[in-house]
Amino acid sequence: MKQRTPNKLSAVFDRFSCKVTKATGSSWAFLIALLVIIIWGISGPIFKFSDTWQLVINTGTTIITFLMVFIIQQSQNKDTVAIHLKLNEIIAANRAASNRMIDVEDLTADELAIVKKYYVKLSELAEKEKGIHKTHSIDEALANHNVKMHNSNT
Repeated sequence: MKQRTPNKLSAVFDRFSCKVTKATGSSWAFLIALLVIIIWGISGPIFKFSDTWQLVINTGTTIITFLMVFIIQQSQNKDTVAIHLKLNEIIAANRAASNRMIDVEDLTADELAIVKKYYVKLSELAEKEKGIHKTHSIDEALANHNVKMHNSNT
């Protein structure tokens, strides 16, 4: 597999977004934002609640919100990839798990709907067994269920 060298801009943006996401998610960031709003509200009578006074807060919050969308999305993308890799490792390490679930995030919405139907079926079979932890793959669940039904009928 060819190894990709990371783009310097991407690396810088990644580090920046991680730091900003952590900082803006802190209680200090919330308190600072609250303080800005309080100061803005208190300054209303001083500026006679003018259009400019309102424009300052509207413009400031719009710009911050617009930029934060990209920063938060970058952090979420990275976290999502990390979670997928961790789950893939668990699937790959567990002999009883279905390897078909590795990289399932690359499926289309229609394909995911089909896979979901299988897991709904698995849940229904497990419910008939009076315990959701007794089966762990669709194929095995169906085979176990069929054996149990055959044994109970004989």
